[in-house]
Amino acid sequence: MAVFSKILTMLRGDVHSIGQSIVDNNANRIYEQEIVEARAHVATARQDLTAVMAKEMQATREIERLQREIGRYEALALEALQKNQSTLAEEVAGKVADIETALVAQTAVRDELAGHIARLKDLIRGAEAVLRDHERELAMAKTTESVYRATATISSSMGNSGSKLMSAKESLERIKQRHQDTADRMQAADALDGEFSDKALERKLAAAGIGDTPKRKAEVMERLQQRAALAANANASADKPL
Repeated sequence: MAVFSKILTMLRGDVHSIGQSIVDNNANRIYEQEIVEARAHVATARQDLTAVMAKEMQATREIERLQREIGRYEALALEALQKNQSTLAEEVAGKVADIETALVAQTAVRDELAGHIARLKDLIRGAEAVLRDHERELAMAKTTESVYRATATISSSMGNSGSKLMSAKESLERIKQRHQDTADRMQAADALDGEFSDKALERKLAAAGIGDTPKRKAEVMERLQQRAALAANANASADKPL
């Protein structure tokens, strides 16, 4: 029996631990649901308050009606007295007394309703203020939890060499290396083209003054110099006196 009791105790502890873990993991969701339910209760209270206020308005209208009735019957009683109808005036006075009794009762009802309304309004205002505070706390809790999750994700990513961030950095380095290899190959190709192509040979011949280009350049210069000399001689002949 002692062993069985210990097993039951252990199972109860496990169930409690599991339940507490579920609550902890869903704390924000539970908190939010509690706020939603509290908001629904406040909304119901507001509806109940409107019903009480409606009854107060009805009681106020009844009071006003009774007051008008009292005024009308008092006027009738006075008229009966003026006409020496004392018995009738006394009967009317009894009617006024009954109405006044009803007025007192209705006034008490209206005052009691007014007191309930004032207390309900205070309670609702207080509950709404508390709800607003809890909603702000919930928003802060959600934001804080998001920050913690982001921080944990970053820490996990940065914590080991095989992480996603390290892998991304290595991929970037490989891309840079591939680009550098491509640039080196293009530069090497240009260098080879410069050494082995026909253009390279032509440049070498031109640099040595061999080939058509240097020869043609000399011929053009000689032709221009001859034309300049002829022009100078022509001008000199024109300047001589006849």
